[in-house]
Amino acid sequence: MVSRREFVSGAGMLALGSTVISRAGAASLPEAVVAPGAATQPPRLPSTGRPFHPVVTLNGWSMPWRMNQGVKEFHLVAEPVERELAPGMRARLWGYNGQSPGPTIEVVEGDRVRIFVTNRLREKTSIHWHGQRLPNGMDGVSGLTQPAIDAGKTFVYEFIAQRAGTFMYHPHADEMVQMAMGMYGFWVTHPKNPDFMRVDRDFVFLLNNFDIEPGSATPKVNTMLEFNLWGFNSRVFPGIDSIHVRQGDRVRLRIGNLTMTNHPVHLHGHEVVVTGTDGGWTPPASRWPEVTVDIGVGQMRALEFDATEPGDWSLHCHKSHHTMNAMGHQVPTMIGVDQRGIAEKISQLIPDYMAMGEHGMGEMAEMSMPLPNNTLPMMTGEGPFGSVEMGGMFTVVKVRREQKPGDYSDPGWYPHPPGTQAWEWTGSLPEAPSNASAGGQSMPAEPKETMELKARKPKGHDGHR
Repeated sequence: MVSRREFVSGAGMLALGSTVISRAGAASLPEAVVAPGAATQPPRLPSTGRPFHPVVTLNGWSMPWRMNQGVKEFHLVAEPVERELAPGMRARLWGYNGQSPGPTIEVVEGDRVRIFVTNRLREKTSIHWHGQRLPNGMDGVSGLTQPAIDAGKTFVYEFIAQRAGTFMYHPHADEMVQMAMGMYGFWVTHPKNPDFMRVDRDFVFLLNNFDIEPGSATPKVNTMLEFNLWGFNSRVFPGIDSIHVRQGDRVRLRIGNLTMTNHPVHLHGHEVVVTGTDGGWTPPASRWPEVTVDIGVGQMRALEFDATEPGDWSLHCHKSHHTMNAMGHQVPTMIGVDQRGIAEKISQLIPDYMAMGEHGMGEMAEMSMPLPNNTLPMMTGEGPFGSVEMGGMFTVVKVRREQKPGDYSDPGWYPHPPGTQAWEWTGSLPEAPSNASAGGQSMPAEPKETMELKARKPKGHDGHR
């Protein structure tokens, strides 16, 4: 991240220009910090204010603050930004502090919070603090609870974070356009007691949709249904970072949905429970295990699980077209159609023409097809055994026994122990020792540590560790 001090020394770029406010005004404002790139930043323990256990924003970061006579002050700058959706494609969006989504805001229950919002767009804006209890005049609905923030102006929002939970922020001015352009961010209010609902790793991200035609870079803001790019925190697979946890960790995934449809989010290899919603923590008696949780428009869900099973586990939306990139909605289905004669005739007019879809669409993930500038293949991503044939809302949760507490680095691909991976049938079964599985494949004895992890009572099942 780049601070004002680094900007003055020439080390970086600050998302606040002299054309926005005067020098006298700048002296009274907190720093407007920006973060370069789209990599997931590790959590930072609070250096001032009340203690809390910080979250990790997938492909993002948490915003620094300053303490001013007991008030926690932040500075958000609404502005045009450029976001790399995945290597090979960049989008011209609107966001906050150099990125879309904007930085995550983390505070503690009971904090008095003051947020300076500077508008560097060419149209009016505002900020609504989605899900918060606050004075009506701080709710951020332009024309109803406040005048809109004109271009070049700075407004101040101030309120007490009354309840712990998972929230969002977004404009309530020209909302369809500004949200379609990427203006939103995450807000987490931590419990006053840092040990309440404590987990080992706490991740947050927003769900996104864009309609960006191949070869272009600006979203079509009037699209209602036919989006062609779906993402986690404005990144699409294979550009979404994997999630790295230690075997046995209690893991929380806080997910917010500001798209135009619902998303059934599915985790492989584990069961999750919903421990929090837009309205706060769910009573333990109301929870049940799921492997897929539907997250509706405007909703937030906190999903928790014990990472007992080592491996590389998929995490994705279970709407199949949300795990594809740059789709064409008018492409006909050609499955079972013999295209040999057609391809020969068309290739006389278009030498590079290739017949596709006769046997399914998976072959497209392996073809090195020429693409328009600034777009992505429909299905892509390489795993340790070949093409993953996915896109959009897809990433991997990597569970490792050797991952150290507090280590968020990528451990690489999972090395499957002998006898624990599907194999090609060759007409006979391998010889099986006494601990062989029912299917005949040799299965190693389960490590004692793994069995102990499975037998352990889940942490946080009653609201506490």
